[in-house]
Amino acid sequence: MALLDILKYQIGSNYGANYLMALVSFIIFVVALLIFKGLIIRRLEKLAKKTKTKFDDHLIDFINGLRWPFYVILSLFISLQFVNIPASIDKFLNHITIIFVVYYSVKFLQNIFDFAADNLKKKGKKEEVEHYSSVIEVFKKVVKGVLWAVAVIIVLSNFGYNVSTLAAGLGIGGIAIAFAFQAILGDIFASFSIYFDKPFKVGDFIIIGNDMGTVKHIGIKTTRIQTLQGQELVISNKELTETRVNNYKKMQKRRIAFTFGVEYGTKLKKLEKILEVVKEIFKKIKIADLDRVHFKQFGDFSLNFEVVYYVNKPDYLVYMDTQQEINFALKEGFEKEGIEFAFPTQTLFVKKAK
Repeated sequence: MALLDILKYQIGSNYGANYLMALVSFIIFVVALLIFKGLIIRRLEKLAKKTKTKFDDHLIDFINGLRWPFYVILSLFISLQFVNIPASIDKFLNHITIIFVVYYSVKFLQNIFDFAADNLKKKGKKEEVEHYSSVIEVFKKVVKGVLWAVAVIIVLSNFGYNVSTLAAGLGIGGIAIAFAFQAILGDIFASFSIYFDKPFKVGDFIIIGNDMGTVKHIGIKTTRIQTLQGQELVISNKELTETRVNNYKKMQKRRIAFTFGVEYGTKLKKLEKILEVVKEIFKKIKIADLDRVHFKQFGDFSLNFEVVYYVNKPDYLVYMDTQQEINFALKEGFEKEGIEFAFPTQTLFVKKAK
């Protein structure tokens, strides 16, 4: 039988030429896709290694992850468009193609999200990454779970199932779960808020209400603070996002105001000398800048002075060391000038009866 006769020969609802076109197109598409993966992708992979961005590396890794069944199904789907096939086979092939396309679409979106999550980790410092990695991992799992749920709904919808009831059921179930785990979910979402907003980070000295200390760990549900007394304070993340937090690590410098009193018997010239003594003290302290010093008020048992200055470092220990140096210098200066600090006293005047 001549080739021309074979092409004109009808089998079922198709001619031999239709079958030949389908076979040739199938082979061409399979070979082309394999060449694309084996030759072109390798060259692109070499070029990607020379670029600064890592996104192209992730994209090539995804393409390399495509297996031969994907290429076969895709080529078969395209080639069978040239022939008429039974509705049952066509439906089955469409279902298989949809499953493959949806599956690899989800994998592609996961790949992009993994790339974004890795970039977030790299932007932070080493200690931040260690403590925030758990938050990022939970967020990744939540997003991937949502992606797969949407993928299942899409597949079932294309299979002809009524997914409105399923979607409604998932919505009601999600609401029920949210109510059941309201407190836990609140802390988890609060941890996301702390991660993205960064009101404080590990190593910061913060004050929350009557509690204060250094942040040691920021977890999924709680944050741990090392207090000045030495114990560890554990606070829920939700509570931290709903209250005022004083973050002293954000300070560029610390403002200090303190008072002291001298005896009422101190002469005016010595009161004026106190101003000079204080100013001379701050000239010798490089880390502190004097703002003002004033004879503030007549107290119950002392003449009170107020001093305001700035420490050019926010560290609490630096402030305490500076204040201690000032106190020693005041004591030394007052001893030289013969000025006495006041202490609580009462003078009782008794009038003698005539």
